[in-house]
Amino acid sequence: MNISIIIINYKTYQLTCNCIDSIIKNVTGVSYEIILVENGTDEFRLEKVAHWGDKIKLILSEENLGFAGGNNLGIQYAQGKYILLLNSDVYLTDDAITKTYAYLEQRPQVGVVSAKLVYPDGRIQSVAQRFPSVKYQLIELLRLQKLMNKRVAGKLLLGSFFDHNENVKSDWVWGAYFMFPRNILSKLPQNKLDDSYFMYYEDMQWCMDIKKLGYEVHFCAEATVVHLLGGSSAAKKELMEKNGALFLSKNYTEAEAKWIKKLNKWLLQSTKSQI
Repeated sequence: MNISIIIINYKTYQLTCNCIDSIIKNVTGVSYEIILVENGTDEFRLEKVAHWGDKIKLILSEENLGFAGGNNLGIQYAQGKYILLLNSDVYLTDDAITKTYAYLEQRPQVGVVSAKLVYPDGRIQSVAQRFPSVKYQLIELLRLQKLMNKRVAGKLLLGSFFDHNENVKSDWVWGAYFMFPRNILSKLPQNKLDDSYFMYYEDMQWCMDIKKLGYEVHFCAEATVVHLLGGSSAAKKELMEKNGALFLSKNYTEAEAKWIKKLNKWLLQSTKSQI
């Protein structure tokens, strides 16, 4: 088995169906299984996945384990050489999965790869990112990127500064499309992805942990998938602030975390003043 594709369903029945249908329609270059985790809802049962045949393993969880916990549950049943964590609001238009599989096969130093994620209208999402950093925040705050060549600045800062039209080594990538070798799990704490984040910032932590093992995190521009990307909410904002603080406390000194928070606040104020 080349790839185990983990999809979490939580009140996204039709999106999940569309995602699975797009995989079955487009993926032809690799052997794969789809592990569908019903994460505390009652939308999928065995009779509802039967038409997809033996490609689907349905895992039922009585409680909502969150994105990280749900993926760790699904991973327990994975048999593939590589694991792809795929959001239910993603759908394929071509065989992007085989492209990222080949990318990893050719680069044993890479521990995580993500694809180019776009909105349905083709606009690019900022998948390749830098970790929070005093260095990069100062560059942005002082507008030093305006003194640089645009391409150089883009590859230095990544995020919205990067056009996402070429492959690049990054600090972290979004968990919406997150492919990695399954054998990495045996080297991680507790032999699993960090699930202390219920949702948000878990992908940043996973990349941090995998980079600490000596692997690289890459963005692959050659593979493109459509990501619907839900809108923001007050609850999301509160959870992101909480998990952002958790990420800083787990990975930075107290002084570093303090300055990163200050600089981030100044950046937000600076951005608002320019609007």
